[in-house]
Amino acid sequence: MHIVFAASECVPFAKTGGLADVVGALPPELKKLGHEVTVYLPLYAGVKAHLRTQIKGEWTYAVRSITIPFESYNRFVGIVDGGTRGGVQYYFVDCPELFDRPGLYGTKAGDYPNNWERFGLFCRAVLEATKLLGVPDVFHVHDWQAALIPVYLRTVYSLDPMLKRAGVVLTIHNAGYQGWFPPDTTERLLFPWEIFTMDKLEQFDNFNFLKGGLVFADMLTTVSRKYAEEIQTAEFGEKLDGVLRGRAADLRGILNGVDYTQWDPATDGNLAAHFSPEDLAGKQQCRADLLDAFGLEKVADKTAVIGIVSRFAAMKGFGFVAEIADKLVERDLVVVALGTGEPIYERFFRDWAFRHPGQVAVQIRYDDALAHKVEAGADMFLMPSRYEPCGLNQIYSLKYGTAPVVRATGGLDDTIEEWNPELGTGTGFKFEGLKAVGLLEAIDRALAAFKDKKGWKKLMLNGMARDYGWAGPAREYAGVYEEAVRRRG
Repeated sequence: MHIVFAASECVPFAKTGGLADVVGALPPELKKLGHEVTVYLPLYAGVKAHLRTQIKGEWTYAVRSITIPFESYNRFVGIVDGGTRGGVQYYFVDCPELFDRPGLYGTKAGDYPNNWERFGLFCRAVLEATKLLGVPDVFHVHDWQAALIPVYLRTVYSLDPMLKRAGVVLTIHNAGYQGWFPPDTTERLLFPWEIFTMDKLEQFDNFNFLKGGLVFADMLTTVSRKYAEEIQTAEFGEKLDGVLRGRAADLRGILNGVDYTQWDPATDGNLAAHFSPEDLAGKQQCRADLLDAFGLEKVADKTAVIGIVSRFAAMKGFGFVAEIADKLVERDLVVVALGTGEPIYERFFRDWAFRHPGQVAVQIRYDDALAHKVEAGADMFLMPSRYEPCGLNQIYSLKYGTAPVVRATGGLDDTIEEWNPELGTGTGFKFEGLKAVGLLEAIDRALAAFKDKKGWKKLMLNGMARDYGWAGPAREYAGVYEEAVRRRG
């Protein structure tokens, strides 16, 4: 089967979140299963810089020029041949006036106002390029930025003999980001006005990219079983819950995998020492190295180290942390936090660390190497997210023998099992509801368990034994592709 991925992000080329990790890791796993996989991405300024380090001289064009029509003008795009990685072919849509910008979606001042044009063009360019470079059996499109591909296929391109048999799978990585634009986007992108209705793309008098994809794709997936259930509710559906309930039979929750070639304490080059289930001694060295990196001195072995690596945002549950901050520092623990995000939470962490310099330390920045040190050196990892479609850090934590403390939502609920000290089962600590006291109680359970070193070792080993690699999810996705193709046949 030939599968074309269309997405706005993919490691190592462009990343703002977990979408990039999925699009980077899943295609090579599908290739291992015997499928042909092609990935299309926008040629951002950052991607150009990356390609220049990989390719000596100027890159080559697989297609020199494709005409993309708009309401009163045309744009012209090239398709850059990005070569193969892990047997996967990469192509980049080159339109400098739209993509050669400092940010993927906007600047600190806000989103680019013509994102409708940028990603409308991207979707149509992918379809035109495949007619020249290879039409797939199925398109796998990701989030709102690629969600117009199924809309184009079933409307403007519905009679195209080359494309009309292609299936489409849409993955929702985060239902909170939908691509809302004014009504006249419909005609600007040359869609018939018949699709601007409540049962198709219109929502509250806006043109909604993601809603269109949900309506027109053959199959839908999201990034965990629990999140697939949650987005069909008013609380988590971001006003698309009715559409998603209507397509419940076509929606699958497939948990994201992780790349253990990058996240394994036995081989991780960022660590002060390596360790494994067979020899845990190196974790103590990693703990000492982490405390040193954050400037924390004279921390006793019996004192628990709680790590945080996150975007500092309300959705990540840091409002809960702020509510219990003064009570937390009464416990025998230290907190190390790494991340950037909303100013209110950056200020909270700075202030918390200023008031308790020997117990709380924060670094407001992005640092991948330090993130690995946090995962390896902390005893517990905090993820109190209000919602979390999948989450990866809790899975990394398991591999590094670091017990996650999480809210029971989305992928966090799917991947973490509550520790039972009597039975010696479980991998972490969970709380439900939306009250900060639930988080405090979960942390207290973790601190109590930490005092029992024999039990704690069992907890660590339970987590380290879990396998959340990509092989299983790849097989599940292959089944979804087959269903999409069957429906088009």
